[in-house]
Amino acid sequence: MTAATDHRDLKGGPVARRIIETVRAEATAAASEGWHPRLVSVTVGDTEAVDIYVRNQRRKAEDAGIAFDERRFPADVTAGELEAAIRSMNADPRVTGIIIQRPVPGHIPIRTLQGAIHPLKDVEGMHPASIGNIVYNQLDLAPCTAAASVELLKSTGLKLEGLEVVVVGHSEIVGKPIAFLLMSEGATVTVCHHMTRSVAAHARRADALFVAVGKPRLIKADMVKPGAAVIDIGINAETATDGTQRIIGDVDTESVREVASWITPVPGGVGPVTVAILLRNTMVALRRQRQAYEAVYGAREEGQAAAE
Repeated sequence: MTAATDHRDLKGGPVARRIIETVRAEATAAASEGWHPRLVSVTVGDTEAVDIYVRNQRRKAEDAGIAFDERRFPADVTAGELEAAIRSMNADPRVTGIIIQRPVPGHIPIRTLQGAIHPLKDVEGMHPASIGNIVYNQLDLAPCTAAASVELLKSTGLKLEGLEVVVVGHSEIVGKPIAFLLMSEGATVTVCHHMTRSVAAHARRADALFVAVGKPRLIKADMVKPGAAVIDIGINAETATDGTQRIIGDVDTESVREVASWITPVPGGVGPVTVAILLRNTMVALRRQRQAYEAVYGAREEGQAAAE
């Protein structure tokens, strides 16, 4: 492993660009055969932060050759009305994938909405079926942030087989999927959470440390093994004494940088790759939909030909 003094920032931009280049080639080929990928973004209410995410997703999608539509609903829309809209998108063959922008108003059960999306159009990888498939090593439609985090670790060149990995945070859409994705690669994974007796003791033995808990600067330099790879997934707003705000992660980056061999910056680390994975998932979804269509209509045409 690289010496601890020779740290490298794991910037997401280069990794994201490689993924998007591949997606663009796939999208161009699919469109030439009459299959045009299209993403639909669902936004509930008016949130400035969400608008920034949506604009970024639109820009990257269009750069990759994927059409992008935005459908906005008022903040007082009912859960039933949203589910009906999603069912309509499920039935629309022009829609490849559906994205639910977060946050949504408190009266909207986000898990219910996510479950309403057909698994074949679940490009965020958050449908229970998509997450469950990871347990069976069906990894091509994993939750975007989890897959992006693992992609960044792979970009270090570290051999994942037998790698000692610690994941701090066990959410259903980040921590747990990361653990299963890495176990499928042969890594030995420990997952820490709020009931773990000593997070520091576990973190200090990790060759690769993933952190996603939403607590600014939780991980200090004395909690990191020299030479480790540190993937910071946290996004926290910090207000300075002069009233200005900036985004920081769950890792005390400046101190950890002196110990780790690789560390993701916040922002600019996991975020760009997450959007790229969303687009890669869109092409996975398109391939699956095409296979399902051809399986049904191909068999029907064969049956008609046999009858004639």
